[in-house]
Amino acid sequence: MEQLRSFFVFLAVFLASLVNAEVHFHEFVIQETPVKRLCRVHNSITVNGQFPGPTLEVRNGDSLVITAINKARYNITLHWHGIWQMRNPWADGPEYITQCPIQPGGSYTYKFTIEDQEGTLWWHAHSRWLRATVYGALIIRPPLSSPHYPFPVIPKREITLLLGEWWDRNPMDVLNLAQFTGAAPNISDAFTINGQPGDLYRCSSQETLRFLVGSGEIVLLRVINSALNQELFFGVANHKLTVVAADASYTKPFSTNVIMLGPGQTTDVLLTADQPPAHYYMAAHAYNSANAAFDNTTTTAILKYKDASCVTLQGKSQAQAIPAQLPGFNDTATAAAFTAQMKSPSKVKVPLEIDENLFFTVGLGLFNCPTPNTQRCQGPNGTRFTASINNVSFVFPKQNSIMQAYYQGTPAGVFTTDFPPTPPVTFDYTGNVSRGLWQPTRGTKAYKLKFNSKVQIILQDTSIVTTENHPMHLHGYEFYVVGTGVGNFNPSTDTASFNLIDPPRRNTIGTPPGGWVAIRFVANNPGAWLMHCHIDSHIFWGLAMVFLVENGEGHLQSVQSPPLDLPQC
Repeated sequence: MEQLRSFFVFLAVFLASLVNAEVHFHEFVIQETPVKRLCRVHNSITVNGQFPGPTLEVRNGDSLVITAINKARYNITLHWHGIWQMRNPWADGPEYITQCPIQPGGSYTYKFTIEDQEGTLWWHAHSRWLRATVYGALIIRPPLSSPHYPFPVIPKREITLLLGEWWDRNPMDVLNLAQFTGAAPNISDAFTINGQPGDLYRCSSQETLRFLVGSGEIVLLRVINSALNQELFFGVANHKLTVVAADASYTKPFSTNVIMLGPGQTTDVLLTADQPPAHYYMAAHAYNSANAAFDNTTTTAILKYKDASCVTLQGKSQAQAIPAQLPGFNDTATAAAFTAQMKSPSKVKVPLEIDENLFFTVGLGLFNCPTPNTQRCQGPNGTRFTASINNVSFVFPKQNSIMQAYYQGTPAGVFTTDFPPTPPVTFDYTGNVSRGLWQPTRGTKAYKLKFNSKVQIILQDTSIVTTENHPMHLHGYEFYVVGTGVGNFNPSTDTASFNLIDPPRRNTIGTPPGGWVAIRFVANNPGAWLMHCHIDSHIFWGLAMVFLVENGEGHLQSVQSPPLDLPQC
């Protein structure tokens, strides 16, 4: 087996050399590492002892060979968020969907090629709540044959900003408690920028990150929302931001004071250092669209001009940073206005004739308990929280992954293919919903798509429990966001307003709270692909489903054979 693996590695290097591409080899050791934040040390799960994890920097056309070695105490998988993984679901990573997890003491090598993608993506654990600390940036630069960015101005330097969430306890314990009680999980204790909370938290100011810029310089900020459960507003004090890309797709440039990112989303912005030399806060805090508790703290880093002066406080050189002005926590109008400005740089090829017209309700729910208000039923009025798409609360299998069972032709006991294309009951989705509709059914259901079928999905938020912005992520694909609106989607009137000329291309898009969003894509990537809300508390409640995209004709339209070291359950 080792000889065969060496042959494939040699073949990958040889083929890459023919097209002026490169093969990048990495070893990711998943391990416990002491990490001190907010005055306390926790043994956090990390990659190679780093928090956040290593940044992967590649070019369009390059290949990655990443061996994950699990020296931690939990099962784990890794996901390369936004990478298409053409015909290669085995490298996608969500546990029990495309692979069984890597067990403690085990290893697995992820091999994949970057195909026609450029920009800012990221990688993270896709096992329970391990991505709270297991994540890092994945930067894809243009190929050497065409190395320049299509930006209105060329940046002098680049800064990658990973926005995260920190719990002053083991995140897995937070998850386990919520799973036991049925209540909402405890909120985080801090937000972070590149792993550091910043000046506004206890025991944190000494490690506040400072980024040096020269007056007049143009900086490319690569902003990634790697927070577990929270949409975030981000801005830089007194500086305009020019949005040039999102989710590794270029956009028509536009200027803004603030950006909003849901978990999983990335946004590239250009910043011109055109203010008086000083220290300026870069800051992020919650955008809370739900009627629910949230972390209302603010994380900061500092944009420091090279010729800015410092003052001395208590014998230490300190910068008096200028504060950033962020929107209110519940400012949905600003969030919606920002998202509405996203467009592709020019006309794009949007699917026009639709083969699969799907309507998905997405939202929360409650499971009633036989004996309310027990230790296991601490949700509202003695219930347990749940979530669903089209009234199906997704249950992750355990004895095999969906992709392995599908490839082997043994779906029995693992999944069924009867996921509903529309809700089982039509109702006023964003109105006063009858309590009889608040409890979904459980199931591990997939929806089959023919190869190359043209798909439209209306993602409709509901008011069950609360309306909310759900950042919906589709694995294995990007899609065009052709429309959005408030209230219930009306096909007879809303379709006419669709943007079929230059809609933005995304891999993660939020459902407006109490509204809908329409996406379109061509199902040209065979395999099992998870679609889910990227708020992780909603994933374990069941806000997910799976598309099974069938093979087309011939080898180049079919799923690759699974690698020999694919973990077994």
